[in-house]
Amino acid sequence: MKKILLVALGLAFICICQGKAQRLMTLQQSVDEALKNSPQIVRMRLSLIETRELLNAQRASLRSNFRLNLNPFSYRNNRNYSDEQQKWYNSESTQIGGSFGISQPIIWTDGLLSLKNDFAWQSNSGGLFGESFKGYRNDLYLTLDQPLFTYNRTKMALKELEFNHENAKLNYALEALNVEQQITQFFYQIYQKQMELMTSREEYANRKRSYEIISNKVEAGLTAKEEMLQAELDMMSSQSTVQNIEVDLENTKDNFKQVLGLPLSEEIMVIAEVSVLPVDVDLDMATNFALANRMEIRQRQINIETGKFELIKTNATNEFKGNLNVSVGINGINEKASEVFNKPEDNQDINFSLEIPLFDWGEKKARMRAANAALEQSEYNLHDEQKSIRLNIRKIERSIRNALIQIDIARKNEENAQLTYEINLEKYRNGDLTSMDLNLFQNQLTQKKNALINALIDYKLELLNMKLQSLYDFEMKRSIIDDVMKYEMIQ
Repeated sequence: MKKILLVALGLAFICICQGKAQRLMTLQQSVDEALKNSPQIVRMRLSLIETRELLNAQRASLRSNFRLNLNPFSYRNNRNYSDEQQKWYNSESTQIGGSFGISQPIIWTDGLLSLKNDFAWQSNSGGLFGESFKGYRNDLYLTLDQPLFTYNRTKMALKELEFNHENAKLNYALEALNVEQQITQFFYQIYQKQMELMTSREEYANRKRSYEIISNKVEAGLTAKEEMLQAELDMMSSQSTVQNIEVDLENTKDNFKQVLGLPLSEEIMVIAEVSVLPVDVDLDMATNFALANRMEIRQRQINIETGKFELIKTNATNEFKGNLNVSVGINGINEKASEVFNKPEDNQDINFSLEIPLFDWGEKKARMRAANAALEQSEYNLHDEQKSIRLNIRKIERSIRNALIQIDIARKNEENAQLTYEINLEKYRNGDLTSMDLNLFQNQLTQKKNALINALIDYKLELLNMKLQSLYDFEMKRSIIDDVMKYEMIQ
């Protein structure tokens, strides 16, 4: 940990000396920044808002609906002909009125209960027999419209919207995990380049020191000039390597800033902790935890449920069904509004209808076979997803164990390369080694340092993969389900 901080402070000091204001970023800061600005996250968030509001709208539609219709003025003056009386006559009518209605969907039965009141003042004159009337009319009636022998469309529509919203939440959370993985990989790429830059600068400093040593020897006539030329060439090559890594680092940073939505002109530097403490990963626990909590499993289960709904809908193709419509009410008419119901008239209407399909040329059977095949495919996808989860976790667990071994090997190789380089540098100072031979040992030291950095990063990435695949953090020994669920919250 101390070594990492020293490296970070060293890089920051170099950048400050170069006159560049740096923004130091940790891994968590980078992930949080991406979750705010990632284009894919924004799209998923909008999709989540859409499904949430559609669900809210559907729930609101199941409450009582109040409606007021007004007819401020209506006038008609028509000339008509009566075939029975064989004469022409005029009719004139004026009406002012309105209606007030309450409708209540019945989610348990898929019926609709309505209460409606029509009230109007009207003036009629003329007509076939010259009758006329001025007064008030009121119609009040209660109606029940109930489908029979079919599935509950209202309840199914609500359940489908609930599944759509849940699926959108799962997609949002999954995309957030993908962004975290993508940002982590980008983050460690930058860290890797930063460490390579430090190593290459150390190598350049070593080669520069070697060049100074051989130059002094050439001036003293202790060695041939060709040795100095070779040392100078090695030093220039090392300097070129430093410049190339600096270019690669800046390019990687620009890509990283693009993903985070940061201005390209902003200078950043990442600070990472890649110290390794071996983590005990319980394979059985990781597998069982993943199978119980992975969002992909729930998505496959939702697909099965929606497939069952599709089966019900398909079974209703050309179905035998009925409808019951019952209406009861009273109406009254009088010249005075207060007496409109003095002599009310009762009205009852009952209408029962059936729709009986006779022959559909096999359409329903074909659609049912297709729906059953789609449902079986969804069930197969669920089993395949469970198998893939088991397989991936087993692979990652093996990779974690192998990464620890590779770190030990890489660390030992670096120690040996460092010791070998120091021994041969002393030989080079004493004139017992040529610059070309020293160059080989310097290259070997650089490679081993970079290999250790890569091994450490590989281990951290494999631990991240295990955390995302199992939804359990074995480093912190805690579930990350609550962390994932926070991605679903939208203020």
